[in-house]
Amino acid sequence: MAQDLIGRVQRLIVSPKAEWDAIDAESVEPQSVLIGYVAPLAAIPAIATVVGLGFLGPFAAGAAFQSALVSYVFALVWVFVFAFIINALAPTFGAEKNYRQAFKVAAYSPTAGWVAGVFMLIPVLSFLALIGALYSLYLLFVGLPKMMKPPADKALVYTLAAIVVAILASVLIGALVGLGPRAMSPTL
Repeated sequence: MAQDLIGRVQRLIVSPKAEWDAIDAESVEPQSVLIGYVAPLAAIPAIATVVGLGFLGPFAAGAAFQSALVSYVFALVWVFVFAFIINALAPTFGAEKNYRQAFKVAAYSPTAGWVAGVFMLIPVLSFLALIGALYSLYLLFVGLPKMMKPPADKALVYTLAAIVVAILASVLIGALVGLGPRAMSPTL
């Protein structure tokens, strides 16, 4: 299983078009992708953050652990949210509405960002994780049209719309989570 995981990561990064074709042909359950692929990869930046900031002392380690745990859980939940967004937008752009395919896009496109999360081990180099995140956008750009099959003339707009809605949803969720109970009552 680890070889499959490592092989998939390598192929997505080195030859994404061919790997998205292979992913398209697979019939897998979302929960198996979540457990066997998303969970271990999403743990990379979380663990790297804890280890990297842990060297700064016990307070930093505690804060880093808490932050890493929240971001790890958010990454797992986010795959479902993003799959929902991709699937919900599909008819608008003439694409196939298919939650399993949308889930594969949401699960596999962040690969480079998760792998680049290893740079969180060295806080000074953590900005390099941004390169992985940008490459993940490229993976989304390549994968979404292959998985959801919109007409060629709508593929780019569909991908951009999915990104914009995802950003808005992420900001909204982040604001609600960040505010906690205060989001429910303006008097707190």
